[in-house]
Amino acid sequence: SSFFSVNQILLLLLILTVCAILYNKVHKVPSALKNEAVDLESPEEMEEEIPVVICAAAGRMGAAIAAISSIYSNTEANVLFYIVGLKNTIPHIRKWIENSKLKEIKFKVVEFNPMVLKGKIRQDAARPELLQPLNFVRFYLPLLIQKHEKVIYLDDDIIVQGDIQELYETKLAPGHAAAFSDDCDLPSTHEMVRSVGMQNTYMGFLDYRKQAIRDLGISPSTCSFNPGVIVANMTEWKHQRLTKQLEKWMQRNVEENLYSSTLGGGVATSPMLIVFHGKYSAINPMWHIRHLGWSPDTRYSEHFLQEAKLLHWNGRYKPWDYPSVHTDLWENWFIPDPSGKFKLTRPDS
Repeated sequence: SSFFSVNQILLLLLILTVCAILYNKVHKVPSALKNEAVDLESPEEMEEEIPVVICAAAGRMGAAIAAISSIYSNTEANVLFYIVGLKNTIPHIRKWIENSKLKEIKFKVVEFNPMVLKGKIRQDAARPELLQPLNFVRFYLPLLIQKHEKVIYLDDDIIVQGDIQELYETKLAPGHAAAFSDDCDLPSTHEMVRSVGMQNTYMGFLDYRKQAIRDLGISPSTCSFNPGVIVANMTEWKHQRLTKQLEKWMQRNVEENLYSSTLGGGVATSPMLIVFHGKYSAINPMWHIRHLGWSPDTRYSEHFLQEAKLLHWNGRYKPWDYPSVHTDLWENWFIPDPSGKFKLTRPDS
C-alpha cells in the first residue's frame, strides 16, 4: 500500500504541475498584452538608467556644465543627471542647460537645504570654500535619490573622457556601500605626489594627537581614498545607516576638532575615511586621475592624460581659473554661459 501512496502522490504532483502551467498560460495573456504596449516605447526607455549626481555651486557652475557635457558627449547610455544646488543658484543652472546644446540631456534639479548641516560644521578659516554646503551632498545620497539602487556621485571639477557606463559597471563587493579610488593606486603619479607634498595617507586627514582618532585603531600610514568619484549602493548605504554615521563624525569634529585643518578636503573627506575604512570596493585607477589642480607647475604626460577615463582637478588650481594646468582638456567640454554671468578667468581676460 505504501507503493500505491507514493504513486498517488506523484500523480497528484503531476496534476498540480499541469494545472499550474495551464493557469500561467491563461493568465499570462493580459501581461503579454501589457508587454507589447511597453515595447512600443523607444528602445532607450528599456535601458537601465544611470543616475549621476553633480553639484552646481555658485561661482563654479561652469564646472558642473563642463562635467555634464563631457559625460553626455562620450556615452550612448541612458544617463539621468541629478543636479544639486542651493535655492538661489537653481534658476541659473536650469537656464544654462535649457539654452545650450545640453537641452537634450535628461536631468532633475534637486534643491539641497543647508539647514541639515546646522551645528555639524566647524568653521575653518584655512579654506572656507571647502565649507560650501554642497561639499556634503555626498553624505546624503539616499535622501536625494529615491528609486535607484546604484548611483554615481562626481565632484564638479572633473571631466569624463571614457564611457560612463563603464564606471557604472564597477563591481561592489557584498556588504560594501561604495567604491572609491585608492590613493595608493596612482603608479605614474607617485613621484609627483611626493614632490608637491600631497596627502595620500590617513595621517594627512586625521589628527592622531586626538584620543578619539587613536581609539579608531586605524594606522596613520593607511592609504586614503578620494571621495570625489563614488559608485554607491543605496540599499547597503541605508541598511548600514551611513548618513547617520557620517553626521556623527561631523558632530564630533565640531566638539573635538579631530581633522587636520591644513588640508584640502579635510572637512568632507575625513568623516568618509573613518566610516568607510576597510569597507569599500575599488574603482579602476584610470577612472580617477586626480591632483590636476594641486600645483600650477606640475604637468602630466599628454599620452597618460589621453588614456585617462576621468580627470579630476582637485586642489586649489581649477581649470576655469588662472593659473591652472591642462586647461585645454577641460575647455574642450565647457559651454559658455548664455547669460554671461559665469566667465572663465584667463591671463588675457
